[in-house]
Amino acid sequence: MAIFKALLASILISLVIVNLVESDTMVIKNTVEGSSPSPSPPTIDCDVECNRRCQLSSRPNLCKRACGTCCQRCNCVPSGTYGHYEECSCYANMTTHGGKHKCP
Repeated sequence: MAIFKALLASILISLVIVNLVESDTMVIKNTVEGSSPSPSPPTIDCDVECNRRCQLSSRPNLCKRACGTCCQRCNCVPSGTYGHYEECSCYANMTTHGGKHKCP
């Protein structure tokens, strides 16, 4: 009878230890997987994009300066040399104090 009680006690202790080790493994695994930050969107090279956007402008330096400000704030420059504002809503919604488009 004493051997049976000792065997039963050792089995119960073994089950508790296995359960604790398994739960610790799951906590560590979830912590490692959950701690990675969401990837940030890739940043674009504003100088290159604004040179492309302003290449046909009659005032290229003014265009590049305005475009550079907008690009850094929005991390977006629409394709082409004019228009296409629907591609970048942030770029399209920036206005001057006079209510005109800030971004070329």
